[in-house]
Amino acid sequence: MKYNSYLILVLFLFFIQCKEGKKAEQKNIENAEISYHSFGEKISSEGFLNNKQMLAKFEEIKIGDTLHVKFKGTINDVCSKKGCWMKLSLDNKKETMVRFKDYGFFMPLDAKGKNVIVNGKAFVKQTSVVALQHYAEDAGKSKEEIAKITQPKITYAFEADGVLME
Repeated sequence: MKYNSYLILVLFLFFIQCKEGKKAEQKNIENAEISYHSFGEKISSEGFLNNKQMLAKFEEIKIGDTLHVKFKGTINDVCSKKGCWMKLSLDNKKETMVRFKDYGFFMPLDAKGKNVIVNGKAFVKQTSVVALQHYAEDAGKSKEEIAKITQPKITYAFEADGVLME
């Protein structure tokens, strides 16, 4: 009888401890900061523009102008061969093509849909038909879709020296 009382007490304490452990674990998850994977130069996760603010900056600059900036956006597309470029959403229709300084680092091929903070140079440029077709090929587009690219395009471009990915 004495051993049964001890066994019941031990089991009772064990279950109480497990329940308290789960509560503590949930609190830690709620209070946890966003963690990032870093690519390229080390950058901070503070002081960035959002995608709408970045779009306004792009609309202010002209072809040939350069603006050093940091902003946060969502990856719409990434190079399916090496991860050597990505496209970030600026709004529902516009995006920026991001390449990496000196071809010095690449993004994971499965990064589509992830949020990133990029630091570097923003500029507006005219992209040739050949380059647009190359990017479409890298993105895995069909030959029919690639053949429809017949005009150069004014693009919002970005050369990142550092990237943080959630």
